[in-house]
Amino acid sequence: MKSEVFEVATGSRERVRDITGACARFTAGAAGGGDGLLHVFVPHATAGLVLMELGAGSDTDLLAVLAGLLPADDRWRHTHGSRGHGRSHVLPAFVAPFLVVPVLRGTMALGTWQSIALVDLNMDNPDRRVRVSFLG
Repeated sequence: MKSEVFEVATGSRERVRDITGACARFTAGAAGGGDGLLHVFVPHATAGLVLMELGAGSDTDLLAVLAGLLPADDRWRHTHGSRGHGRSHVLPAFVAPFLVVPVLRGTMALGTWQSIALVDLNMDNPDRRVRVSFLG
């Protein structure tokens, strides 16, 4: 297995951050033209990963759905941090902190419109780490 960590700046607002390019660069080097699996993991209690179309409004739609499902209000028992911070700790139950992508001939086998993105609702933590691992 080959593995490394890269940093992602998410800033101080809710964000869906495209990390497809970083994952592709790692995969190309780690796979060496071979087949296997790319495992992507966010080692944070308040972030998740999605495999979906980005741009064309889909990322904004995802944030809107999450805002409806997990409102940033005072209902949360986990209360430290900014208003509604507790919802960020519930996020990984809906948006998993990991995903797996097949790799064929050294390239991620994504669908035409699929991208890998980090989802972060936690405005209190502007910097994230992502661990990518190749099993071939």
